[in-house]
Amino acid sequence: METSGPRAGGLIAATARHSASHGAESPHVPSRDELSEKSAASLGHFELLDLAESTKKPWWCGLFQQECGPTTQKYSVATQLLIGGVTGWCTGFIFQKVGKLAATAVGGGFFLLQLANHTGYIKIDWQQVEEDIKKAKEQLKIRKSNHISKEVKSKAEEMVSFVKTNLLVTGGFFGGFLLGMAS
Repeated sequence: METSGPRAGGLIAATARHSASHGAESPHVPSRDELSEKSAASLGHFELLDLAESTKKPWWCGLFQQECGPTTQKYSVATQLLIGGVTGWCTGFIFQKVGKLAATAVGGGFFLLQLANHTGYIKIDWQQVEEDIKKAKEQLKIRKSNHISKEVKSKAEEMVSFVKTNLLVTGGFFGGFLLGMAS
């Protein structure tokens, strides 16, 4: 690593001193490209890192050293279907296992509540339950409207855009999801 050359901060100071010593005109502020060229010439093999450009891309783009964008531009049709199918199958399989566990827990809890009710451990006030259900229905009717919130609309538009852009991966995912649910 070379340390004998001037730093980029020194270049700015040297440029400002140079322009100030040559008359009373306003000092020239070098552009980013000029600084890049001067620092590359004086520092040798060092590279200027533009943080503004690196924040425009998601963080995972740099992990795979590929351009981020639609998968249709990067992979073949078979690869896209395989990626979508494998991830869909894994998701479907996990969804099936978690769904069975949740159904067992809810069903078992309901069974235990009914058993406790019939044996006299708990007593349910069914009139109160009916009143609460009626109140809940009224609140749902009040809240029910044809207006969808902006957040929901934007997420739905984002999802539709993703599906349109990555049609093969999405199709493979849904196919794999169904196979994972069936296995």
